[in-house]
Amino acid sequence: MQTQDNKRLATLTLAALGVVYGDIGTSPLYSIKEVFGSTHHPVPIAPGNVLGILSLFFWSLIIVVTLKYVSFIMRANNKGEGGIIALMTLALQKGDPTSWRQKLLIALGLFGAALFYGDGVITPAISVLSAVEGLELITPAFKPYILPITLAILIVLFLFQRRGTANVGALFGPVMVLWFAVMAVLGLTGILQNPAVLAAVNPLYGFNFLIGNSTLGFFAMGAVVLCITGAEALYADMGHFGARPIQYAWLGYVLPALVINYFGQGALLLADPATIENPFYLLAPAWALYPLVILSTVATVIASQAVISGAFSITQQAIQLGYTPRLEVQHTSDREIGQIYLPALNWLLLVAIIALVIGFGTSSNLAAAYGIAVTGTMLITNVLAIAVATRLWNWSPLRAVLGALPFIFIDVGFFLANSVKIADGGWFPLVFGLAIFVLLTTWKRGRELLHSRMEAEALRLTPFIADIAQSGVDRVPGTAIFMTPDPDSVPHALLHSLKHYKALHEQVVILSVRVLDIPFVPDIDRVNVYRLPGNFSQVIVHYGFKDGPDIPAALALCADEGLGMDMMDTSFFLGRETLIPKLGSEMAYWRELLFVAMFRNAGSATAFFKIPSNRVVELGTQIVL
Repeated sequence: MQTQDNKRLATLTLAALGVVYGDIGTSPLYSIKEVFGSTHHPVPIAPGNVLGILSLFFWSLIIVVTLKYVSFIMRANNKGEGGIIALMTLALQKGDPTSWRQKLLIALGLFGAALFYGDGVITPAISVLSAVEGLELITPAFKPYILPITLAILIVLFLFQRRGTANVGALFGPVMVLWFAVMAVLGLTGILQNPAVLAAVNPLYGFNFLIGNSTLGFFAMGAVVLCITGAEALYADMGHFGARPIQYAWLGYVLPALVINYFGQGALLLADPATIENPFYLLAPAWALYPLVILSTVATVIASQAVISGAFSITQQAIQLGYTPRLEVQHTSDREIGQIYLPALNWLLLVAIIALVIGFGTSSNLAAAYGIAVTGTMLITNVLAIAVATRLWNWSPLRAVLGALPFIFIDVGFFLANSVKIADGGWFPLVFGLAIFVLLTTWKRGRELLHSRMEAEALRLTPFIADIAQSGVDRVPGTAIFMTPDPDSVPHALLHSLKHYKALHEQVVILSVRVLDIPFVPDIDRVNVYRLPGNFSQVIVHYGFKDGPDIPAALALCADEGLGMDMMDTSFFLGRETLIPKLGSEMAYWRELLFVAMFRNAGSATAFFKIPSNRVVELGTQIVL
């Protein structure tokens, strides 16, 4: 038994290497180069400066990644699931839904998710571009082809998404094992030439650099943060692998390889400052450049794949929780529920990434845009973690704040250092994130407004059933299912059906779907059935925020509750609302127009809930917002 557990742990650890660490694992391609060779406040290459920067890199990896994420934040998991949406749902537990604190936590969580999309656009662009730029070292003749090659790789990557990662997922782990091994070997060759760089593990070098170069040190922190990009992935992908495999992979393999490579690049710069042109590639001998560029490109594609998959996953969660319109969700694996594909989001990301690569042109220019998204998300994670500690772990507010204070102080420093680069490209993730945030909050507020309008006109179900019994309405054979968000009210579609057909089906089911603040709901808890007079029934179907809705499969479980249905003799009645915006409403008119446009283009409930289209009847109604 112990042997099997160890094998499973080793397998999960290998898989985590391939998925979780692609982003942070490709940071050495551009991090050191950005600090010393950037066009934005480069740090002069001198022994004190190099040791100071290496010390900041080392302790950033130790404090932010190891202590904050691996040791602390991973404890705040929602039934084993991580990520900012999962953290937000945890933070909202045991809170008053109407309080300003609750609304603030929702706003922070949604803005953090919006910044994650900005990261999802920048990561593939900067990673693949920085890898392909290695061709320029082989011969300058490649320079005109760097952008076209980068775009071609990215386009192929996004075209491949519809096939899913199931076929290539098994290759990700071994490739990343090789990648980190090569990085460690390259770094070791640099260290052996100048072992003195190992002194940088002393935090005093970093402290003295910041104190002795106050202004330059402040600007340098905006580039140092690049070494910890991807730290959120450790937490976000916890549900796929569990905490232990991610922690073992980090402490036993990834962290040592990163530190060795960064120190090797520092040693190379001390030996030859001209290598700042591209210190990562110049650690390798000339004969190894071609294979290293190929390996780097594959590693950055894997890093990009992980971020894209994360964007798909977080969007699915947002759809389930009611923060985005329904989008088509395709499951690309019969065995792995987390492997999904969202066509609309896929092409949106590709268009944004192509625009980003063409607009910024080089990885150095893109680096200016990178830090804002990362540090913004990290800051929000701190606040949500404090809420979880006080509400769920019963920590005192003072203890929670003091525990998070060192991390907040560091993240604020990183964020402020990156804020000075807003004009140089940092505006992009902020604008992109703000646009996503407006969409998310507009949809949520619009749905609330729509629900209140429908609720104001709704009839209560119990007296309605009594009236039906007395009125002698004709009943026809079969089962009618009416979907509604409120199981205690009469669905508008039921009223319209009765008005048009002057009859009801022999068996009437009022069906509601509820999404709980947990990732998955087991089948045993999937449905609740309540039998009502007049052969009416209420069915409430429960899903977690990572479950894939399947109404026919859920209804099949009703037989165990005494409610049998023949799907070939069942009709689904759905409401199709036409929304009319109104000036002077409870929501700004421009947001009403935006909500109406989003509502009109949302995916159909039929496809989203996997209802057989030939069993669906849609009944329309007009609603003034």
